[in-house]
Amino acid sequence: MPQKNVLAEIKRDLDSHVGKRIKLRANKGRKKIVEQVGILEKTYPSIFVVKLDEKKSTVRRVSFSYSDVLTETVKLTLFEEEKDSKVETSSKEE
Repeated sequence: MPQKNVLAEIKRDLDSHVGKRIKLRANKGRKKIVEQVGILEKTYPSIFVVKLDEKKSTVRRVSFSYSDVLTETVKLTLFEEEKDSKVETSSKEE
């Protein structure tokens, strides 16, 4: 099961970035693309949770599966101190 190993690798990559600020780009279908900024709050065995930066007083959390990252339905960009860097979660082997 090579896909299981790829999903585990994506989880390990995200585990090292828990608590950091990320930019989330999600394809919601029918040409709807949502871009949000938030904090990678927690990773679980099958999903990860992002706490979104909202201007309202309520806190909003969204969750995605690691397969969403694998299929590029969700793309994550990690904000670093001075620059933006993309979280490398590509599964394509050359």
